[in-house]
Amino acid sequence: MDYKTKIDELLTTTARQGASDLHIGVGKKPTLRINSKLIALEKDPIVSPEDARGLVEALLSEEQKVSFIKNKELDFSFTHKEKVRFRTNVFFQKGHMAAALRLIPNNVRTIEELNLPPILHDFTKLSQGFILFVGPAGHGKSTSLAALIDEINHNRTEHIITVEDPIEYLFAQDRCIISQREVGGDTISFNNALKSVLRQDPDVLMIGEMRDPNSISTAMTAAETGHLVFSTLHTNSASQTIDRIIDSFPEGQQGQITSQLSATLVGIVSQRLVPRIDGGLIPATEIMIANSAIRNLIREKKAYQIDLVIETNLQEGMMTLNRSLAKLAKEKIISMETAELHSMNPAELRILMERI
Repeated sequence: MDYKTKIDELLTTTARQGASDLHIGVGKKPTLRINSKLIALEKDPIVSPEDARGLVEALLSEEQKVSFIKNKELDFSFTHKEKVRFRTNVFFQKGHMAAALRLIPNNVRTIEELNLPPILHDFTKLSQGFILFVGPAGHGKSTSLAALIDEINHNRTEHIITVEDPIEYLFAQDRCIISQREVGGDTISFNNALKSVLRQDPDVLMIGEMRDPNSISTAMTAAETGHLVFSTLHTNSASQTIDRIIDSFPEGQQGQITSQLSATLVGIVSQRLVPRIDGGLIPATEIMIANSAIRNLIREKKAYQIDLVIETNLQEGMMTLNRSLAKLAKEKIISMETAELHSMNPAELRILMERI
């Protein structure tokens, strides 16, 4: 088999079918994820260990092959035939090579095109602060974040620096200067990039993912010193995010971090991509905006009360996840079964459905 030709064919099929992901692994046919469902390519043979190795290595440069064999996994991104980009993770499972490839649309979509709440436009107009997009992997955090960064790009004159592993969306510079730095290619590590980022005269920072206390601390310090900072975390809600950030630090530092977080945090957007009745996906979102009540709860370490503040401040643009799901179900955009499946409190969701 000509593995280079075969992987090109699979990548083209992924883009043509409108899939979000391509999976390659031993013992299964190549498989696409379309609208959250895994669909095997029935015309293709089951992938053998030799095929898996050939297909994975066809994606890699010689330098990447050395790194992959040494570290047993590798993240990278690439542009296929100058048309579509893929964020890729290659790894070993049961001693065999495997790959998961996420298709990244060429065009950065707008807040409206993504069906996100209009309140997110307000975040793009700020001069400083700390804004987080959270939720499970694969639920559109990076795509939503890209929409806000690109809106700033088209409407303000700023220096935007992104630190990503790997770079996902490629931004076309408009009114802004955009410096996109990829871990591995442009900088040795997240920590190295973040140590020097404030010496690069940024106005806006986008940190692809906060992975450890160092990156969290740098992000908050940047927000504290007059920068607008965006990042992501794999947490389920605003309250859980605040607890996770504080708990990631040693007990002796938690007081200082709590104070910094209450002062710098502007908002948290938690989102889920849920299946529409008519096909496709739509985001359900929790929006927390850090007003004085939220800041007090952070300082007092009462994050568990944040859901109540969100529910009682809808007029400020806040939104609970349950209310977002209930609204989508009420408007017959998603089914009630789907709403309950993605709710963290289905009983409360059913009560909300009767009220709105």
